[in-house]
Amino acid sequence: MTVQPDAKLLDAIVDIAHTAGREILQIYHSDFAVDHKADDSPLTQADLAAHRCIIKGLAQLTPEIPTLSEEGAKLPFALRSSWTRYWLIDPLDGTKEFVKRNGEFTVNIALIDHHEPVLGVVYAPVLTTTYAAARGVGAWQQRGNQRSELKTRALTATPAFVVSRSHQTPELQTLLARLPQHSAVSTGSSLKFCLVAAGEADLYPRTGPTSEWDTAAGQCVVECAGGEVRTLPDLEPLRYNQKDSLLNPGFAVIGDRSAGWAEKLRG
Repeated sequence: MTVQPDAKLLDAIVDIAHTAGREILQIYHSDFAVDHKADDSPLTQADLAAHRCIIKGLAQLTPEIPTLSEEGAKLPFALRSSWTRYWLIDPLDGTKEFVKRNGEFTVNIALIDHHEPVLGVVYAPVLTTTYAAARGVGAWQQRGNQRSELKTRALTATPAFVVSRSHQTPELQTLLARLPQHSAVSTGSSLKFCLVAAGEADLYPRTGPTSEWDTAAGQCVVECAGGEVRTLPDLEPLRYNQKDSLLNPGFAVIGDRSAGWAEKLRG
C-alpha cells in the first residue's frame, strides 16, 4: 500500500503528536531529572516517553514505513540509503527550553519522500498550538479549537528576523550585520520555522549545527505556507537522507520567495 500525504493522514499524525504532547506535559509538570548525551545535550524522560508514544502510533498507522527518530537506534546510511519514504521524528525538539520551563519546545513528525519533506506536524504542548502541513493539502495552524490557514507574508520595509534563543554563533552575527536593517525575535525549537510560516517573521537564518530531525517538519510547514528553505552558502533546497551524517548545513528559512533573498544572503 502506498500512503499518500492527504488530509486524513495529516490529521492522524496530529493526533499522534498530541498524544506525545500529553506524555511530555505529565513529566514537564513534575520534578524531572536531566541526563546528558555523549555530545552533552540534555535528555529527559519526556524525550524518551514521547519517542515511544510516536513510534507506537506510527507502527499502528503505517507499519510499512520505516522510522528515524532522534531517540531511536542510530541506523547506518547503508540501511537508510535504500529508503525512498520514511518518518523523521524529533520527539521533543528544544529540550533546553523544556529544562528552562519556558514552553518553547515542540513535537516534530515529518514524512520524507525522495529526500523531501511532504508532510509535517509541529506541536507545542504548553502553547496548545499545532502547525501542520502536507503537499497538496496546504498548511494550517490550530490554537485551542481555532484552526486557520498558514501563509507567509510579503517582505516588509523593515523585515523581522528569527534568531535562536539558545544557539547563536559568531558566523550568524556576521551574516546579520551585512543583511538589511531588521528587527529580531527570539524563540526556541522549530517554532522559528513556524513564525515565518505564519507571516510573523520574514527570515530565519541558521549557521549553527542542527540535525535533520530538527528541521524536516518545520520545513514542510514553511514550504506549504508559501516559503522555502535554502542551504547556506550555496542556496540549494535543503534535502534529507543523502549522506552518512545527519547534520544539516547552514540554512535560511525564507518567507517571501520573490524578495531577492539570494542576493542578500550571498552578500
